[in-house]
Amino acid sequence: MSETTGASYAAAGVDIEAGDRAVELMKEWVKKTQRPEVLGGLGGFAGLFDASALKRYERPLLASATDGVGTKVDIARRMGVYDTIGHDLVAMVMDDIVVCGAEPLFMTDYICVGKVHPERVAAIVKGIAEGCVLAGCALVGGETAEHPGLLGEDDFDVAGAGTGVVEADRLLGADRIRTGDTVIAMASSGLHSNGYSLVRHVLLNTAGLALESEVAELGRTLGEELLEPTKIYSLDCLALTRTAEVHAFSHITGGGLAANLARVIPDGLHAVVDRSTWTPGAIFDLVGTTGNVERLELEKTLNMGVGMIAIVPEESAEVALATLADRGVDAWVAGEITERGAKTTGAELVGDYAV
Repeated sequence: MSETTGASYAAAGVDIEAGDRAVELMKEWVKKTQRPEVLGGLGGFAGLFDASALKRYERPLLASATDGVGTKVDIARRMGVYDTIGHDLVAMVMDDIVVCGAEPLFMTDYICVGKVHPERVAAIVKGIAEGCVLAGCALVGGETAEHPGLLGEDDFDVAGAGTGVVEADRLLGADRIRTGDTVIAMASSGLHSNGYSLVRHVLLNTAGLALESEVAELGRTLGEELLEPTKIYSLDCLALTRTAEVHAFSHITGGGLAANLARVIPDGLHAVVDRSTWTPGAIFDLVGTTGNVERLELEKTLNMGVGMIAIVPEESAEVALATLADRGVDAWVAGEITERGAKTTGAELVGDYAV
């Protein structure tokens, strides 16, 4: 009589031991993100944050956000570089939270892989932890899920959720904006983590460019440019609220500058942004010219060189720019808030980009 081997989790493609090894490798990076309010260590069923720290607020409002990094993960996979994509994740989550004036407190991550490669997962978490340090928040937990049969062995995706807090009477947003306010733009570090489906289609699939190829106008390889981490503005924005009066922020992500800025403009007012106040980086021109992409399509897909907007009273603009300069943030006056008139979008770009 022949013996048969019963089914097992490992035979189905899930390696529990590899998952445990990944957790051990990532612990040192997670520890670097800890804030005094965090209780316990990595490995519990839930991350713990001491809410008594919020007693110093008269009326604390919790702000939450969740996001991923989209198809930029495909560039990381192709390049075999996994320790920068986490910066993008933190930026996508925490820079949404800081828009309302909230201080980032903590976040969790979710990493889905076709097969657990412990060192690879740990590298992803290393990037997330480094991003959390830059945002001033703690990484209190996460999940690594192995999905054999649904994802290829080298495929992965990342997502995260975060929480912040803001005093109710310091909440920023559309209701604070007034006619005559100044629109201050903060430079992006590149494409950030938006529009990569278009970028990949144009540069890789259609033009057939190699990620390893040196691109003269970029001053580095295409892959290095496409993997440039998203700038994290959280602490810069919070510093700005301490030194200048700020009415609103707008995080420039999917949808582009005009669409995201319009989200914080109140009825009756209009944001006018002058393209001539800056020159988009070379990567934006490369995508546009290589794919014959119309300017409007580029502008509603990519950030075009602006990653965050601050709207401040005109009299606060000088102090705001000085604060950002002191923090090493490239920023400039890009426009103003006007009466809406016949406009219906809430925000528009005018003029031509500086050459």
